[in-house]
Amino acid sequence: MTVDAHHHVWDLSVRDQDWITGPALRPLRRNFTMADLAPEARAAGVDRTVLVQTVTVAEETPEFLALAQDDDLVAGVVGWTDLTALDVKDTLDRLRELPGGPYLRGIRHQVQGEPDPEWLLRSDVRRGLEAVAAAGLVYDLVVLPRQLPACVRVAADLPQLTFVLDHLGKPPIASGELEPWASRVRSLAALPNTVCKLSGMVTEADHQAWSPADLRPYADTVLNAFGPDRLMFGSDWPVCTLAATYAEVSEAAGELTRGLGDPERAQIFEKTAARVYRL
Repeated sequence: MTVDAHHHVWDLSVRDQDWITGPALRPLRRNFTMADLAPEARAAGVDRTVLVQTVTVAEETPEFLALAQDDDLVAGVVGWTDLTALDVKDTLDRLRELPGGPYLRGIRHQVQGEPDPEWLLRSDVRRGLEAVAAAGLVYDLVVLPRQLPACVRVAADLPQLTFVLDHLGKPPIASGELEPWASRVRSLAALPNTVCKLSGMVTEADHQAWSPADLRPYADTVLNAFGPDRLMFGSDWPVCTLAATYAEVSEAAGELTRGLGDPERAQIFEKTAARVYRL
């Protein structure tokens, strides 16, 4: 394992993480830094990571780019910008001119928090996505299963843009249900400009009693749908710590892919992320 394609950091003294609310998320209400991550990641054999946005605040992305420039573990950044703004192209150009700007590899928005299940299909959002594609960046999808049909439609409409599905589209692992998530994720995988992250599963499972066997039907679904060359490992640290340590997440991913050959595992744990994010 050499690439962790999905993790976060935050410093609550710089800004609040307003999504960390309620007793279930209380363990996340502290600072998580690259200094905290690095020993755990390197112990798991990771030597490159992709740092992913956490809040819809414009100032976060420049901070992440500067961090990537100074930290040899971070090889790429998925940032945030307002896709509905008229000046998305100019904003992306400005971000690339900042310190660490060349590390910008993708854009993400918390679509999962949008009440409109077809938010991605809005004309102003589409204009922003077209600007992301024109800039040579990818777009990370953090969505709920009910929003997957809109993901299919927008990915079909924008074949020039690579869409990366975070956390398998958040299937209901704790309940053990596969449908309608499985059918919807297969429809997305049928489009060649889509990729999926093998990430975020433990926090969709029973936090206290999950096992790799609980995750396997969901991992197998995306493995069969996307194939190893369109699947990439991500830890989702530190959110994963609600249910598992970094080591436990990486070990579970290893167990879920144990039946594959070395070339297929190399795709999932290194080559897909390196290619998609141009690491």
